[in-house]
Amino acid sequence: MKKTGAEIMWAMLEHEGVEVAFGIPGGAIMHAYHPRREYSIHHVLMRHEQCAAHAADGYARASGKVGVAIATSGPGATNLVTGIATAMMDSSPIVCITGQVSTPVIGTDAFQEVDITGITLPITKHNYLVSDVEELAEVIHEAFYIARSGRPGPVLVDIPKDVQQKSTEFEYPADDINLPGYHPVGKGNADLVAKAAQLINQADRPVILAGQGVLMSGAMDALRAFAEKTNTPVAFTLLGKGGFPESHPLALSLMGMHGEVFANRAIQQADLLLAFGMRFDDRVTGRLDAYAPFAKKVHVDMDAAELNKVVKVDAPIHGDLRQVLEQLLPLVSSNDHTMWLERIGEWRAQSLKRNIINRPENGHLAAPHFINEIWEATAGQAIVVTDVGQHQMWVAQYYATDYPRSLITSGGQGTMGFGLPAAIGAQMARPDREVWVIAGDGGFQMTMHDLATVVQERLPLRIAISNNHYLGMVRQWQEFFYDKRYESTPLVGPDFMKVAEAYGIPAWRAKNRRQAREAIMAAPVTAPP
Repeated sequence: MKKTGAEIMWAMLEHEGVEVAFGIPGGAIMHAYHPRREYSIHHVLMRHEQCAAHAADGYARASGKVGVAIATSGPGATNLVTGIATAMMDSSPIVCITGQVSTPVIGTDAFQEVDITGITLPITKHNYLVSDVEELAEVIHEAFYIARSGRPGPVLVDIPKDVQQKSTEFEYPADDINLPGYHPVGKGNADLVAKAAQLINQADRPVILAGQGVLMSGAMDALRAFAEKTNTPVAFTLLGKGGFPESHPLALSLMGMHGEVFANRAIQQADLLLAFGMRFDDRVTGRLDAYAPFAKKVHVDMDAAELNKVVKVDAPIHGDLRQVLEQLLPLVSSNDHTMWLERIGEWRAQSLKRNIINRPENGHLAAPHFINEIWEATAGQAIVVTDVGQHQMWVAQYYATDYPRSLITSGGQGTMGFGLPAAIGAQMARPDREVWVIAGDGGFQMTMHDLATVVQERLPLRIAISNNHYLGMVRQWQEFFYDKRYESTPLVGPDFMKVAEAYGIPAWRAKNRRQAREAIMAAPVTAPP
């Protein structure tokens, strides 16, 4: 049968299992939007293309599927860039489809023309400029395969206006995809796996560093089985939260700059680090010359470029984490690390004495307190989407979860404004789950225009804004490292109660823990009108 490029686009999205797409129409993508109603995909009209990319990202992280964002050419495409870079740093599988000026005028500075494939080359796994309608179906098929396979990430498909309009004979591409030079990895090298097992069996003070690779590879059960068999404590990265249940006796806590003292102390005193699906980010390691000086190191990652890139290791294993753990399990011994765990327990007890949650109330509402109230009200079972800043770190510390894909946050890029649109995507992906946005007043103001999308889609999001009238994280650094010169960090913001009222969204203001508790319990379970 014959289809236009626009019809092929939607038919292929359906074929790839897409149920929801986020975007904004415009001149160069308008023809692609024309047949949309003939297909089953629900389109969510966002208020800014950056938010469309973040929503696709949040959808992908909450569902484990590929998220989709659509924009027009020129400014529509460039507005996607921040969201694409965010997805790239955090290995989120999204496909972004952009309109482009017609092929005969590409390179002539036509109206709303921009070289979006050139711009996004460093921040995508791959991108395409489709010049022939006959190639479009195969390109979209490849784009989804690349986005979801191996180390996931964003792929961009740029479709000129005339390619959307032209017709061609259409049939669905074969499922088999052959991309020379692109071979997602499976099992690890047997010799390196055996070497890692030997190091594990010889260790007295091992620590597992669990990253987001645990979630990406579906290695949650395998990690738990491995940790229990080897009696090894598990610390986790910011994006690794949820890969190992935090209520488990072997769970440590968040590691790194904003992590718990006892977790970092355990890492520094360890004689073996098992880095599983994490990339030794600078916020985790600090000074490399002083990082875990007594430890042998095993690193398992599906991206070979991460091995020995930051930290030199003794056993670099290139492989899918779940499959590598399944290789390791029969080779490792059932170890007894009681003395090591008891020592960590002593450090943990010392840290808990200083924990702000255990301090008596003084009539003021500290952000960790209202986060703790949300945790208690939801029993740790909600999907929490954060913006970026101090509140983000407090969520990581004070919202414990036993469930995969329950914390969605911008880690590598640290993108302020991420929270609300990513939560829109998460709620669309998981309508069965309670979703909370926790944001600061600075980041929230960057994308709060998409409250209109929340209302238009009737989404039952809960939104908690930590309003301290500052760019809090920057102010904190200014306080510690810049002689308390608070340059350009005090914020004048709107009355968020009135903002909510303008959109018809019920709102509460809390200035102490009692008011916070009442507001959290009063938040409706139904969507706004």
